[in-house]
Amino acid sequence: MKVKDFDVQKTAFRTRYGHFEFLVMPFGLTNAPAAFMDLMNQIFKPYLDKFVVVFIDDILIYSRNRDEHAEHLKIVLQTLREHQLFAKFSKCEFWLSEVAFLGHVISIEGIKVDPRKVQAILDWKPPRNVGEVRSFLGLAGYYRRFMKGFSTIALPLTKLLRKEQPFEWFEDRQRSFDQLKQALTHAPVLVQPEPGKEFTVYSDASHSGLGCVLMQGDNVVVYASRQLKPHELNYPTHDLELAAVVFALKIWRHYLYGEKCRMFTDHKSLKYLLTQKDLNFRQRR
Repeated sequence: MKVKDFDVQKTAFRTRYGHFEFLVMPFGLTNAPAAFMDLMNQIFKPYLDKFVVVFIDDILIYSRNRDEHAEHLKIVLQTLREHQLFAKFSKCEFWLSEVAFLGHVISIEGIKVDPRKVQAILDWKPPRNVGEVRSFLGLAGYYRRFMKGFSTIALPLTKLLRKEQPFEWFEDRQRSFDQLKQALTHAPVLVQPEPGKEFTVYSDASHSGLGCVLMQGDNVVVYASRQLKPHELNYPTHDLELAAVVFALKIWRHYLYGEKCRMFTDHKSLKYLLTQKDLNFRQRR
């Protein structure tokens, strides 16, 4: 990508051999990833989410069968040629049945965690300070969508991140550390949601957090959970269970909007919520 003429001087840097300027966009500039991402989105706009996914310089092409994939591959390579962009052959992989992409392994079965990332978590030594706890939770939290009740399991560790909280490695924190590792080794394969197929949402709440799971048929699409906010600790059971329902519907709105969905909760009184609301509306009319 060429740097605009009036911006070239802004890229100047000094060496012992004199001053130099970049004529094309270098790595390392603050806006470089965003600028390149915008370029790729503009180039592949007609094909995005149809058979192409782009993340900066990674291009993922997916198809239903080999003949369709050959046609898609031809379109992508021709598009790159037309815009004078080049892919390094040694970094390209073709005709794969599964591919590692952004820390996940994607195949016809669905999406699963990358074994190399999981191994890094399994080899992690018990944290010795708050910084190491934050690093561990950051890496493990990247895969929270694969783990049922992640927030509840991680609660003893997240308490260490609070201000003025002394760092003390108690037994419950070691247990939480080990459980997160164990949960990742048994992480399920998540399926890609299919438009037009009924969704099922299961939600639950406790005084340690909210949890929910989105499914299609017998297959898990994604897990989600979060810890309670300070004011939610005072909620009665009815409000907590309703908060779990609202939490699930909000975070998965992009999946559920316009689709048929069934909501399951273990708090029976919530089933009358809409009925009572409709009754009050009729009375006001």
